[in-house]
Amino acid sequence: MSADKKEAGKKKLPKQFEEPVRADLIKKAVEAVQANRRQPYGAYPEAGKRPSAKISRRRHDYRGAYGYGISRVPRKIMSRRGTRMNWTGAFAPGTVGGRRAHPPKAEKQWSKKINKKERRKSIRSAIAATLSPELAKARGHMVPEGYPFLVESRIEETGKAKDAKKAMLGLGLKDELARASKRTVRAGRGKSRGRKYQTRKGPLFVVSGECNLLKSCRSIPGVDVVGVKKINAELLAPGAHIGRLTFFTEKAVDLMEKENLFM
Repeated sequence: MSADKKEAGKKKLPKQFEEPVRADLIKKAVEAVQANRRQPYGAYPEAGKRPSAKISRRRHDYRGAYGYGISRVPRKIMSRRGTRMNWTGAFAPGTVGGRRAHPPKAEKQWSKKINKKERRKSIRSAIAATLSPELAKARGHMVPEGYPFLVESRIEETGKAKDAKKAMLGLGLKDELARASKRTVRAGRGKSRGRKYQTRKGPLFVVSGECNLLKSCRSIPGVDVVGVKKINAELLAPGAHIGRLTFFTEKAVDLMEKENLFM
């Protein structure tokens, strides 16, 4: 399909597009991609444990709590006069300045493994799911007339954002770009944690490799461009929801067939 939505010919798709759609396998692969991207985090191991807060419970020990009628909470000395202490609870999780009972630990392993054959099969399955207009509509996309179709390779040389947007409008993506440009304010505490707005995923363009389109589409909301060798299950099925509106260029399909990618 050319940029002005004129049919330029027909092409037989490679065997990667014939894989049965396995939503369960795609979900497993997407979760693995997301888990391996997570940044480990945790509390400082000594947090809440740094003050000396030991009080003896024995009868004749100096600085003991025996006979004072106070609870058996670990305490630190704030001030003293002779043998009389001004104690404050410390160290225990229930005290001010004490440690957390079960803090997040930095040594926790968030990553997930997936077999190589499973990962490749999930990508083939997600590629096959992009051919279904019904799945794309169910995902919320505004599907253009005649979808699915390949795009002429010359779109890869589009160097400016306005030219890239004009080409997409020519492909019938006016409603889809309008849908993807809308953003909503997130509910909850995330508003104050650097993720105030929620955005929508728009169309995905799969190109043959490094090209101008990769840069020219960066400023268009919701639009992603990726080289055919770098596609993964999450790009083809964001949030593990299959059927993303995806357009392959002729060069990308030829490279997929020539190098037998994901097989």
